[in-house]
Amino acid sequence: MYDLRSDPERQAQADQLPPGTKYVVADVIGDAMRGSFAQLTEMLSTPELARDLLGDGRGISMWTELYRDFVRLDSAHGAYGRLFTGIAEEVNRPALYHCSTGKDRTGWATAALLLLLDVPYELVMKDFLRSAIYLRPLVELMTNAFAAQGGDPELLQPFLGIVPGYLDAARDEVSRSFGTIEGYFAVGLNVDVAMQQALREALLVRD
Repeated sequence: MYDLRSDPERQAQADQLPPGTKYVVADVIGDAMRGSFAQLTEMLSTPELARDLLGDGRGISMWTELYRDFVRLDSAHGAYGRLFTGIAEEVNRPALYHCSTGKDRTGWATAALLLLLDVPYELVMKDFLRSAIYLRPLVELMTNAFAAQGGDPELLQPFLGIVPGYLDAARDEVSRSFGTIEGYFAVGLNVDVAMQQALREALLVRD
């Protein structure tokens, strides 16, 4: 079990694991737990703060930068490197990885892995956007609660919604900083060529 959440998230809701499960902390955004991002939980119960943080397009800008951070933060390099070097070894499979909602930190982990496996980007994007279907009940619950406190539910869409531009931003950051997805894995995540091949052999079925 690879937990991609931050310290406050893990403390607020610890994983309940079956006996014998190996638990691995892989905090993706440890280096980003500052400023406005750290206020997001408080924002859900404070419409005025939400308006200040997310209004006038600031929410989209914040979340776009967060997806770039998934590629460029040192904490993200360490976390995703820990995840992928771990599951490259057969002894660590089957494995599960998660964050809080399963669409952002987990979404990029899945997208990056699929890209490494040579899945076409349009199919990776299609898979990414499917999270909107599965998360609809949670999103409705959160937006209804926010509206009941006098907040504008549209303010929450930048971080509760599934926005194609977010994944585009992460992919662009890979190209800008590492050139290729293989370069991102090798240089950014310390997942060398042998480990990349091990992932392909483990996760692909060839005719």
